[in-house]
Amino acid sequence: MTTTEPLDVQPTPLALLLLGREADPRSERGVDCPGDLPAASDPDLVERARAAKAKLGEKVFILGHHYQRDEVIEFADVTGDSFKLARDAAVRPEAEYIVFCGVHFMAESADILTSEAQAVILPDLAAGCSMADMATAEQVAECWDVLTDAGIADVTVPVSYMNSSADIKAFTGRHGGTICTSSNAKRALEWAFGEGEKVLFLPDQHLGRNTAVRDMGFSLDDCVIYNPHKPGGGVTVDQLRAAKMILWRGHCSVHGRFSLDSVEDVRARIPGVNVLVHPECKHEVVSAADQVGSTEYIVKALDAASTGSAWAIGTELNLVRRLAKAHPDKQIVFLDKTVCFCSTMNRIDLPHLVWTLESLADGNVVNRIQVDKDTEHYAKLALEQMLALP
Repeated sequence: MTTTEPLDVQPTPLALLLLGREADPRSERGVDCPGDLPAASDPDLVERARAAKAKLGEKVFILGHHYQRDEVIEFADVTGDSFKLARDAAVRPEAEYIVFCGVHFMAESADILTSEAQAVILPDLAAGCSMADMATAEQVAECWDVLTDAGIADVTVPVSYMNSSADIKAFTGRHGGTICTSSNAKRALEWAFGEGEKVLFLPDQHLGRNTAVRDMGFSLDDCVIYNPHKPGGGVTVDQLRAAKMILWRGHCSVHGRFSLDSVEDVRARIPGVNVLVHPECKHEVVSAADQVGSTEYIVKALDAASTGSAWAIGTELNLVRRLAKAHPDKQIVFLDKTVCFCSTMNRIDLPHLVWTLESLADGNVVNRIQVDKDTEHYAKLALEQMLALP
């Protein structure tokens, strides 16, 4: 049984910047494409992309994040979540060019993990991440000063989500912390509490809270939110000293849209539906869901689901649509009735990809993402600590 109605949601101007012609005001990379993009209406875009990719051969390796458009995924050599893709790039040393169809922090991670001989390319430099933008190096340094003044920095271990800038990963490495993904956040927190008494979790408050409370038995009272836009983080010294989890006030603009009303509405519309959401969703949404898991978990869960089963998925709409198309024997619907594309992911479209591949085929390296050596060193320490997690 299938249905298309819940997936036929209507976009809003704020939610979609589909063609990437303008800068995204929420992105730290809000710049225009430096070249002349082919028109989106060009009927030869697909053939041009194929021809440029064929000309480049093994010199190019294209990574496609799960949230990318179908027109881009068609040309990806591998698909997956951000860290999986970065690791895939690292084991392809013969590829001179790594074209990362994702967002800026993902390309940074790929640059950190690949060799100096490889160039990591982001087809649109304006493809940032609103969550990553919510924690800057200056803000986090100020937060650490607050923790130091409160006398708790030496017992606090930073744990930073993969969805963070290279600067934040480097901060984490400098202070003996680790990176985590949505798949291994529990393991990361267990390790961190073995190293210290408190965790500073950056930059997604929801993943930190959900992991600590849902998966590890902490209470909501063990968590406090640090707001970088308020003096002292908007919390008292006593609150910081009492907290186990110091959560940065950041969130995903996509997953943060889902609400308890969304869950209750879909259960009323589809009896017996399985609600499956990403752990970046709000705590009340995660608590009301049947299953919670990373993007890879969601993909595998639907692959294994029984024929005729019904699922409401709380994650990015491009992926939900792709999963519904791939599983016509199951009823797969979008959890919310309104659009939930990742606007910055959607900036990378076929015109940007064609321009990138044709430029590389002509010998012009465009939109290269390079992390400076000092930042790379400390960010890599934090990433390596994640890889060493038990």
